[in-house]
Amino acid sequence: MNNKFTIRLVTADDPGQILEVYKPYVLNTANTFEYDVPTAEEIRKRIEKISAQYPYLVCEHDGQIIGYTYGSTHRERTAYQWSAEVTVYVKEDFHRHGVARALYNALFAMLKMQGYHSMYAGVLSTNIKSVGFHRAMGFEDIGIFKNIGYKLGEWHSNLWMQGFLKAHDTEPAVPVAIGVIDEQFVEAVLMEANERVTN
Repeated sequence: MNNKFTIRLVTADDPGQILEVYKPYVLNTANTFEYDVPTAEEIRKRIEKISAQYPYLVCEHDGQIIGYTYGSTHRERTAYQWSAEVTVYVKEDFHRHGVARALYNALFAMLKMQGYHSMYAGVLSTNIKSVGFHRAMGFEDIGIFKNIGYKLGEWHSNLWMQGFLKAHDTEPAVPVAIGVIDEQFVEAVLMEANERVTN
C-alpha cells in the first residue's frame, strides 16, 4: 500500500462518492437486501442520522472514496443500548488490501471509547470472504436466519455474528455520542488506521 490512502470521518461532501461504492452491491449482489439504488440525498439523510450517535468513517484513495464503515443501532429498546451493529463496504478493486480491516479497527476503537460492549454483523451466509473476514476480526457465529431474503431470483440466508469490545461489567455507563469523545483520541485512532492501511 502507499500513502495515497486516507481514513477519516465522513463529511457533508461525501454522499455521492459513498453511493458509488454502495451502488454495485445493490445492483449485483445480495450482500445488501436493498433492491433500489438510493439517491445521494437519501444517503445524506442516512449519514446524518447515523453520525449523530455513531462513528461513520471513509477511506479515500487518490481523493476518491473507495470504502466506508459505520456503527448503527442494534435494537431500539433501552436494554440493547450497549450493543451496536457494524457495516463495512469496500470497492471490489480494493479488496484484500487491508482497507476493511483498517476501517473496522478504527470503528471498533471509537465504539469502545463511546461505551459500547457488543457489536453485531449480519453477513450473507454464502459470502465466504466476508464471513472469513469477520471471523478473523474476532466475530463468532451466533445464528442464521434461513431464507430470510429474496433477491436476484434466489432465497438468501443471513449469518449473524457477534464480537465483544469490552468486558460486560455491572452498572455500565450509557454510551455517549461520537461527538462527545475526546477529539485527540479520535485523531490518534485515525492516525493509527492510516498507518495500518499505508504499510
